[in-house]
Amino acid sequence: MVNPSVPAKTVPEFIAYAKTNPRKLNMASSGTGTGGHIASELFKMMTGVDMVHVPYRGGGPAFNDLLGGQVQVMWAGTVGTIEYINAGRLRALAVTGATRMEALPDIPTVSESVPGYEATTWFGIGAPKATPDEIVEKLNKEINAVLADPKMKARLEEIGYSVLANSPSEFGKFIADETEKWAKVVRTANIKLD
Repeated sequence: MVNPSVPAKTVPEFIAYAKTNPRKLNMASSGTGTGGHIASELFKMMTGVDMVHVPYRGGGPAFNDLLGGQVQVMWAGTVGTIEYINAGRLRALAVTGATRMEALPDIPTVSESVPGYEATTWFGIGAPKATPDEIVEKLNKEINAVLADPKMKARLEEIGYSVLANSPSEFGKFIADETEKWAKVVRTANIKLD
């Protein structure tokens, strides 16, 4: 999302604007190495834009400065930001997931303009490695049942979450794939924690 002072209204317009104004856009994050930071670094790698990373000590101060125009762009989750987008105080150029969001159906995905781009914050439930398979399977079945409940699913989507219920082995593969993908971004962008 961008502060409305940024003239771009689409991802291609934003890329063009950033390329004609290298290092003039300040890109806020809630801190070095956070999800928003590495998602923006992936975008920079895939598009060749050059923005200045401005790490904050938390999302609140970064978000406030985005609203105030001290920084121009931020990769942030929709939970807690939808009201500002809907009120026109921030402009959502795209969502970073693989599909459009139910809560913001008119906002395209980044990958519609930058093929292959995907960055999501996800939550999962794990158990200690020695947990018996039958307990893991029972937990998985019960959790997936809750996530499939229409009221639960609707509420999660209303606040900006997408539900992905899968098996323990699918989740394990997902974690491995995500670890490999983001490790590459961290190495390429030379991200070091302070």
